[in-house]
Amino acid sequence: MSNVLKGWLADNAVTTDNKDDKILVLESAGNLTEKEIMERMMKEITGLKEETLSHAVTLYNRIIMESLLNGYTVNTGLFYASPSFQGVIDGGVWNKEKNSIRVNFQQGKTLREEIAKTKVDILGEKADIMYVLEVEDKKTGLKDGTVSPGFGVIIRGRNLKIAGSDESVGIYLINDQSSEEKLPDYQIIRNMPSELTIQIPTGLLTGTYTLRITTQFSAGKNSLKTPRSLDIQVNLV
Repeated sequence: MSNVLKGWLADNAVTTDNKDDKILVLESAGNLTEKEIMERMMKEITGLKEETLSHAVTLYNRIIMESLLNGYTVNTGLFYASPSFQGVIDGGVWNKEKNSIRVNFQQGKTLREEIAKTKVDILGEKADIMYVLEVEDKKTGLKDGTVSPGFGVIIRGRNLKIAGSDESVGIYLINDQSSEEKLPDYQIIRNMPSELTIQIPTGLLTGTYTLRITTQFSAGKNSLKTPRSLDIQVNLV
């Protein structure tokens, strides 16, 4: 099956003085969980028991994780990963409040080759599209999707402002068990169409979360009758 990515033309929120400057915003095909990936694999691998495949995938993930967290670099072909340390070491002592461990991921050879063969379809122009350009962790300055509990996160994009009277309007953090936490208003520090600054709550477990922005804001004169949402993946460290 050939790879195809689809995208919409949209005004570049960064270069506001150039009305002809366009970017391409991905048309999402949805989200895939590990369970759904294994279901797809089962359709292609006949005669293999589901529990065998599940065990193999779990073992594969565990060995990669343990290898990284014991100082190895890992090259799977899809990605190249290596661990590193963040923060200044005061007095020669590791401080979990100030220091952290980070795993750096880069595209591997196999993935780069497939990217080169991927077709891009431009669907047309969406003037009022909602999108995120980048997410910046104010603690570390990183823009790789990692976020730090208790610290600010800057989300830059277009039509992101939290506005509207519908009870669903707001910002949510959703874990992999679909348990969601709605951020209180006081944790939305900056609320602008092109930039949100939020504070990540403390007390959450580390791991991957879906950050959902739901709003009735529109660049036009009238608010949207029906709220729209945008999901981005973040990694709580």
